[in-house]
Amino acid sequence: MPTQRITDRFDKVRAEGRAALVTYLMAGDPDIETSYEALCALRDNGADIIELGAPFTDPMADGPAIQMAGQRSLKAGTTLRDVLALAKRFRETDEDTPLILMGYANPVHSMGYTTFAEAAASAGIDGTIIVDLPPEEDQELRDAYEAYGISVIRLATPTTTDKRIAKVAEGASGFLYYVAVAGVTGSGSADPADIREGVERARKVSGLPVCVGFGVKTGEQAAAMAAIADGVVVGSAFVDHVRLALEAGERGDIAARMGTLAEELSSALKGAA
Repeated sequence: MPTQRITDRFDKVRAEGRAALVTYLMAGDPDIETSYEALCALRDNGADIIELGAPFTDPMADGPAIQMAGQRSLKAGTTLRDVLALAKRFRETDEDTPLILMGYANPVHSMGYTTFAEAAASAGIDGTIIVDLPPEEDQELRDAYEAYGISVIRLATPTTTDKRIAKVAEGASGFLYYVAVAGVTGSGSADPADIREGVERARKVSGLPVCVGFGVKTGEQAAAMAAIADGVVVGSAFVDHVRLALEAGERGDIAARMGTLAEELSSALKGAA
């Protein structure tokens, strides 16, 4: 079942005494073929779990880098079905790397929760992060996922109370995504010492591995976060490489650039073990 891949991956990195590297890319940025190459490059250079962004016209939780990535993807004509097809293609040669679809509720709702759950399972999606669908409103989606073992992965922040974390954890599985800083993706960076207590509380209340993200861009920052978290999420730093390569007229180097960053981050996490 899809969730089992997530559990197996955390068991693996835990046995290695390190945190998981969770990477992100926007599907279809700048095109689907490049995204496929980037997926493989991330996997081949140490990504333990890969978040696959689905573009949306009103990405309220995303900072400028991911917003622009989404715009490039939408301009290329990428749809939610294209994102699922990309995942399915990747899954044909990779049975082990967990894939998490990250996006917004509107496209999923438009497809229909049951139809989406069936298509996501068929594509090898292990879980989803639907950032604008709170626990109080996702029961129908959870019901659709249950038949396929797809994880509902939720967000918590330093301001999330114990009572709220318990609600966030209700019906969730896979891992908990801990947003280290207030604001949108790519904004600032947090001092691990400032969020250690919150991460520990989230882990204790939810009973799930906790992955910390938002603001992590370098191997040094990733290693520091690894001291307090079960996984470290890096997103905007990867997406920035797409923009930089396009601006330099080096579209063909995008996957290699992302692979180089993944290797740096992976090495840092192994060194911090």
